[in-house]
Amino acid sequence: MKSNPALRPFAALIGEWRTTGTHPLVPGKTFHGRTSFAWHLDGAFVLMRSEIDEPEIPDGMAVLGSDDAGATFSMLYFDEREVSRKYDVTIDGNVLMWRRDEAGFAQRNTITIEDGGARLTGRGEMSRDGGEWEDDLSLTYDRVA
Repeated sequence: MKSNPALRPFAALIGEWRTTGTHPLVPGKTFHGRTSFAWHLDGAFVLMRSEIDEPEIPDGMAVLGSDDAGATFSMLYFDEREVSRKYDVTIDGNVLMWRRDEAGFAQRNTITIEDGGARLTGRGEMSRDGGEWEDDLSLTYDRVA
């Protein structure tokens, strides 16, 4: 397999990350875990795997890829609750965003690459039934490898 040159902007994510985070539905609790981003099939795709030590947040996996005709990126996500979702993805400089705009439950996550690639700061947001955007799971990722 050949690497996908459209995915080069994601190179800064590749590696192992220690995560800490919060979720507004579980106030006062800090979540701890691990996330990895890895090239798959020699760079044809990017795989993301996330594990959270506390049971309130599910472990999940995602595949990121591109559509060369539309010059767009997508992410297919699946977690241990058997939730599967498709997100539209953008990356512009040091800001990565994935979002889904389903009428009943929309989500977006904005991740900023900081400290020369040593830290990622992610802010999750959700909207139910077209309502106001509210906080969702937010994570800080510190590079460990």
